[in-house]
Amino acid sequence: MSPVPTAYDFEAVTIDGQPVSLSQYRGQVMLIVNTASACGFTPQFKGLQALWERYRARGLVVVGFPSNEFGGQDPASNQEIASFCELNYGVDFPMMAKVEVNGGGAHPLWQWLKGEKPGFLGTEAIKWNFTKFLVGRDGRVVKRYAPQDDPEKISQDIEAALAR
Repeated sequence: MSPVPTAYDFEAVTIDGQPVSLSQYRGQVMLIVNTASACGFTPQFKGLQALWERYRARGLVVVGFPSNEFGGQDPASNQEIASFCELNYGVDFPMMAKVEVNGGGAHPLWQWLKGEKPGFLGTEAIKWNFTKFLVGRDGRVVKRYAPQDDPEKISQDIEAALAR
């Protein structure tokens, strides 16, 4: 029987096209977010960047995954998305290449995240941009947050996960 997967068992591609294994974050707390550049929640990039700056020395890594699935709110190229995030919100936390988070083409990490922590009433589907998953130092999902959950309100849960 194979071991139960953790977030560290997945790979992605950085926004600048480099393959990356999430195992490089082993032992750290991760906040994984599906993002969009033209969404009502886009200003959350500022809060996500603030969390990254405040907690990264203690072991938090924020990882953004752009998606164009919801209202076509991130149609730009990966390069344009990266530029937008940096210029408008000072984002320097890891951003991955654009992915699908729902359906048959969903990135394997997102399939796993949804299965680990279903949303409201047990639905697994990601409902909108800026759904967030907090992953503990053990690579297991601690909590799922709705798009409207402001990054600042996640601070207590991050503190608790970092203390474990």
